[in-house]
Amino acid sequence: MNLFEKLFEGALWNSRFVILFAVLGSLLAGFTIFYMATVDVVYLFNHALHYADAELTAEARKALHDSTVTHIVEVVDGYLLATVMLIFSLGLYELFISDIDQAHGSKASSKILVISNLDDLKSRLAKVILMILIVTLFEEALNMELTSPLDLVYLGASISLVALALYLSHAAEHGLSTNDESAEDTPEKHGH
Repeated sequence: MNLFEKLFEGALWNSRFVILFAVLGSLLAGFTIFYMATVDVVYLFNHALHYADAELTAEARKALHDSTVTHIVEVVDGYLLATVMLIFSLGLYELFISDIDQAHGSKASSKILVISNLDDLKSRLAKVILMILIVTLFEEALNMELTSPLDLVYLGASISLVALALYLSHAAEHGLSTNDESAEDTPEKHGH
């Protein structure tokens, strides 16, 4: 029974390597989105070169301006999504497979790879996803046609909800660090 238990537990523990499919898939998806966003930037730049064309009418210039701003927001959205995929890939690898040795000697790793459990990974992803949602709302607001006063109320309400979400995420982050610091200053810690 002992040999069977060892073999089973070894197989069970090594089953975590199936996560490599998610790590590689997320990494490839991130690279694909980075590539697509970069191609969009190249086309956007070529398209925007016509902005200084003297033959453009005021209406055409305004339309070019609006479409350029919309495309820039889409590019930012693409890069943010690619960043989510990269953070997800690195986080899964660190959580389930192994620490990334090269990252721990780097200053950048302290900003990216502060992931010690699934809650840390979810928190990092939630922040980036919140930014994607904000950028998407901004993109939709640019294209929104306000035809009634109710449309303006909806726009104002959505902006207020975004502000509330940012405030709550910021407060939760600082609330946790404040609670941790106050726990360190307890009399038991100082030997009183």
